[in-house]
Amino acid sequence: MYIRYQSSVPNHRAIYPRVFGLANVLAHKGQLSDAEWVTWRSGNDWFNAAYPDPTKSIPDIYDPQVNPRAAAWFKGTATHLLERVEPYLELLKRHDVQVVRLISDDPGKIIYEDSVQIVVVPYGAST
Repeated sequence: MYIRYQSSVPNHRAIYPRVFGLANVLAHKGQLSDAEWVTWRSGNDWFNAAYPDPTKSIPDIYDPQVNPRAAAWFKGTATHLLERVEPYLELLKRHDVQVVRLISDDPGKIIYEDSVQIVVVPYGAST
């Protein structure tokens, strides 16, 4: 089982940003309170240290020409990561950013995998 938290609507590039990207937009636009900024920053620092960045081993993994609509999904067994998503969900809810939780046994063609996540290209995706 794989789990993904993402925007309920696509962005201007027809991509459904993941929960981290949504929170990053709020932070970079200066829309977070001081307390929210601390929560966001410490959360990002923790996640950055907690698991591998797929772009370190495959730099163009999210390039839309190479892997259209590539998206990362948590493995259901990565409970230590999934438990730490809640503060992001709460932050986004306070800012009226709609997030959906997706669950799938087969979200697409796997183009990257490690112990806690996969990156897939959804079936039927094209440039």
